[in-house]
Amino acid sequence: MIDSVGIYRKANSLVRMHGTRDTIKLAKASGVEVVPVDYFTGLLGMYVYRWKHRAIFLNGRMDEYLTQMVAGHELGHDIYHRDLAKGEGMKEFELFRMQSSAEYEANAFAAHVLIDTDECLGYAREGCDVVQLASIMNSEINLMLIKLQELSKLGYNIRIPFEPKSDFFKNIKA
Repeated sequence: MIDSVGIYRKANSLVRMHGTRDTIKLAKASGVEVVPVDYFTGLLGMYVYRWKHRAIFLNGRMDEYLTQMVAGHELGHDIYHRDLAKGEGMKEFELFRMQSSAEYEANAFAAHVLIDTDECLGYAREGCDVVQLASIMNSEINLMLIKLQELSKLGYNIRIPFEPKSDFFKNIKA
């Protein structure tokens, strides 16, 4: 079972502690090396934990927001799934593959880091739908849907209009 409260608290604690939502800065401040890689083809990112060394490899051809989203997702793996990353590491082809609880946890963590809860709820109270929220807050719509799902699990009265698409990353080219 996914610990929605724990993920929310951890993400917000990191943001408060370091005064930023920049996932690359948060990863570095957490002791994770961040390495841009120009030769990845079709691979957005990868988290590796080997010999007590933690590293996030990011496709250097991604735009700034996608880089932030992938780095946030990989940082979620660092916090919650180090044991799964031993050996070959955790390669991200589809970040929003919801069949895996590990992938969902990493996505929920990234959503909480990148999307400010108070700002999101403020726009929602003004009547913004999920598409408008994603646009106003410069978020990918599936990441916004995950944020809203998690806020609903935390007790906020939010209706989720549809589930995040599990395969949308297939269409994103770095």
